Amino acid sequence: MSDDHTHVQEFFAPRAAGWDSRFPDDGPAFAAAVAEMGLGPGDRVLDAGCGTGRALRPLRAAVGPVGVVVGVDLTPAMLQAAVRAGRDQEGLLLLADVAALPLRGGALDAVFAAGLIAHLPEPVENLRELARVVRPGGRLALFHPIGRAALAARQGRRLTPDDLRAEANLRPLLDGSGWRMTSYADEDARFLALATREG
Repeated sequence: MSDDHTHVQEFFAPRAAGWDSRFPDDGPAFAAAVAEMGLGPGDRVLDAGCGTGRALRPLRAAVGPVGVVVGVDLTPAMLQAAVRAGRDQEGLLLLADVAALPLRGGALDAVFAAGLIAHLPEPVENLRELARVVRPGGRLALFHPIGRAALAARQGRRLTPDDLRAEANLRPLLDGSGWRMTSYADEDARFLALATREG
């Protein structure tokens, strides 16, 4: 396991059991972000870095009973918390790395990724891997339930010009990894960047 993987697991594993209780009011923000993706019945969607699976219910509602919902996370404890919360009823949960997804190319219509980009060790390559598993014209949502400034304040840090989620950094990052940004919102109450799979 790489040092990056170890760091991610060491950060999230001890926080998994109490993760949902730390953010009890995020549900509507997740649902609103999923709604903006424009998913429809029968679509196939990945929740990349799904954590405790807070997006799985709105994703399932969007794609309906014939759609496919897959949640992937690197940390076993987060997936175990998702199961305890009953979210495995909304989709298939897989212990896997978003840098090497166990999915065939073009298998999906969309990827939802909440809070993921800050934890990607190789952002261009990792976003390229997400693009690999999405059909041309498919969608990507990079989401966080609070905006960049609010998150920095919560964490006691300042925003810096090299923040990957800044629009000036994120747009070329997506362009270089098979995506085209279609909208960008960075507000106190949410961060949501939407992109379309090129090709």
